[in-house]
Amino acid sequence: MKKLIALLSATVMVISLFSQEYLPTREDLEKFFHTKTLVVLDRNPLNTYDGEIQDAMENEWTITEYEFIKFEEFEEMRKNPEYSFLMMVNVTFEKDKLNAVYKFLNLSLGGNYYDMNRMPDLVSVPVAYRNVEEDSYNYKLGILVRFIQNHIKLIYEHPELVSSNIFKHYNDNKGDIKQKNLYLVSDELDKSVNSPARISKIYPHKFTMVTREDIKDAITNRDEQVVFLHKVGPEGTRLDARCYKILIGAGDANFYYFDWHMIDNKKPDSFLVSDFKKIAK
Repeated sequence: MKKLIALLSATVMVISLFSQEYLPTREDLEKFFHTKTLVVLDRNPLNTYDGEIQDAMENEWTITEYEFIKFEEFEEMRKNPEYSFLMMVNVTFEKDKLNAVYKFLNLSLGGNYYDMNRMPDLVSVPVAYRNVEEDSYNYKLGILVRFIQNHIKLIYEHPELVSSNIFKHYNDNKGDIKQKNLYLVSDELDKSVNSPARISKIYPHKFTMVTREDIKDAITNRDEQVVFLHKVGPEGTRLDARCYKILIGAGDANFYYFDWHMIDNKKPDSFLVSDFKKIAK
């Protein structure tokens, strides 16, 4: 069982896209395009999330009207079917031993539902482990918002994908990575493949070791030649948690590879040798 918890709230609801526990219907999507999307801001005035998500929406969002609301307004406004909601939420996986908590960017429909559990989810994307510093992921919010928008368009135009394995659809793109420049940050890679010499032995295609600032620049410039690693994990703070590994196009915001593993002594919180082998084929 997967749980999705509104940040700083005790209310729980189930996630959809990456769990496949709820599949958005054609009716859900039709309703969405007639809503105003309310972007829920954080309750902490000292964070940087609010500014980043405001910039992301202003630069990327075109498929619905949108408005920013305070967190305290969400509980009442979520009951209005004229609204959809984009917000950062905490996600836990009940079957995981330590119940590690992750931040997902979630898009759902409003309506007169008993609680958040009943609100139809349209898409949820992993962003970061809860205790990770905001600066490590906030610069990616714009491209994740763009992905969410593109994904909604995709499943609306191709409803057959909703009932199929969405992982397979995006992983079918991994063959195109060879034509791109793969941006990698050394501390996100397994120690056995954290140098150009080691990587080249199993991935004989173009890649560049970069900084997070380089990735930010590629995203800002919408560099069509760059695919970068978006890794979501506990950053060494615990074992028995999930590590998500997503390769995203800096120009098109497309997912070229999506996978995850449980962290243990043999599989650390990093992009693994096995991942390189999969995308090298």
